[in-house]
Amino acid sequence: MPTLFRFLAVVALLAGLVYAAMFAMATFVEPTPREITVTIPNSKLQPGNR
Repeated sequence: MPTLFRFLAVVALLAGLVYAAMFAMATFVEPTPREITVTIPNSKLQPGNR
């Protein structure tokens, strides 16, 4: 197997492993939902004050 084809095969194999790892993370990892409280200043709520 010439060097270029071997290099491309290794790069394709690594890309496949990265894709498989990303797919596994997206499929099997569930985020934990939680409440978030954000305080908004009064100056942002009043339309006359910019």
